Amino acid sequence: MAKDFKKRACLEPIIPYTPGKPIEEVERELGITDVIKMASNENPLGPSPRVLEAIQNFLPKINLYPDGNAYYLKQALAAHLGLSEQNIICGNGADELIILAATTYLDPGDEIIMAHPSFSEYDFAARLMGAQPVRVPAVNFGHDLPGMLAAITERTKIIYICNPNNPTGTMLTHAELAAFLKEVPSRILVVMDEAYYEYVTDPAYARSIEFLKDGYNVLILRTFSKIYGLAGLRVGYGLAGEEIIREINTVREPFNVNAVAQVAARAALEDEAHKQAVLEANTRGREYLAKEFKRLGLFFVPSHANFIFVEVGVDSKALFQKLLQQGVIVRTGDIFGYPQFIRVSFGTEEENRRFIRVLEDTLKNWPQE
Repeated sequence: MAKDFKKRACLEPIIPYTPGKPIEEVERELGITDVIKMASNENPLGPSPRVLEAIQNFLPKINLYPDGNAYYLKQALAAHLGLSEQNIICGNGADELIILAATTYLDPGDEIIMAHPSFSEYDFAARLMGAQPVRVPAVNFGHDLPGMLAAITERTKIIYICNPNNPTGTMLTHAELAAFLKEVPSRILVVMDEAYYEYVTDPAYARSIEFLKDGYNVLILRTFSKIYGLAGLRVGYGLAGEEIIREINTVREPFNVNAVAQVAARAALEDEAHKQAVLEANTRGREYLAKEFKRLGLFFVPSHANFIFVEVGVDSKALFQKLLQQGVIVRTGDIFGYPQFIRVSFGTEEENRRFIRVLEDTLKNWPQE
């Protein structure tokens, strides 16, 4: 029997998010082993041993619902960041907080402003609420802040700033964002997505918590998925003024962050040595791939994150398939509007070397038209 109901009209333009291809799927489809995944900006060193121990010790308690308020995790974050617990909200990854902010503040017909290319979840969250995404084209692969200010209308409710930007890895400085915020009307929420902030080594990088303490209407999003290596547990957090946190909490599900994730995140915060080791490995990977791309004559965008955006000079989807056949998973650039670029996450030293070997050999033997 045909159904007589239809999905909401505002959902028609939404293209479902396509995640990086899982290792297990590639091995199953191609009948190969020893696949490396350099597509999803994951931490190749994995979580801290303290995290694994904390998870193991907690497992007998998973019959109980989690603390819906994430009280102890928020306490740990408050101490770590020098903020009040009332300035913190925890989420099922930062992705959920993007949705929650949109659910809280966007009405049908409202507008959000975002860079292009940038993280597609901003577009998705807006369309989910019947709001209209306004994309401001990148300048030098980064945010065009004057262009974003010029795009503000009476219907603008949220501006998204991804810093460092995904997929390009570009960075905005503290001075740039300070000047920008002074020009943004106070009726607009500025969401600063800092999923990769721990990887930044440039001292000019934005000190966004200062903007929060200065009273700007900002929501700072961070995650345990990247440098802490907890992507599989899905736990992130948002930082904002107390009123904004209270308002977003009205639409938050009561048990949105699972109990294992809360325990793991607290343990991760305690192991600064592991975090530093991941940062140093990432910096070495960044420097190695940049050096190799220069040797190969490939243009790339200097990165401040744990991935790099590189122009390969051939169709990225075709290159993706050829690399896949050799057990290397990358991210194609066509989904970001750059069909001859790929985004490559930094792996272990061996994974980085293997990727370069496979890429160089594949491009050298590329069919001539």
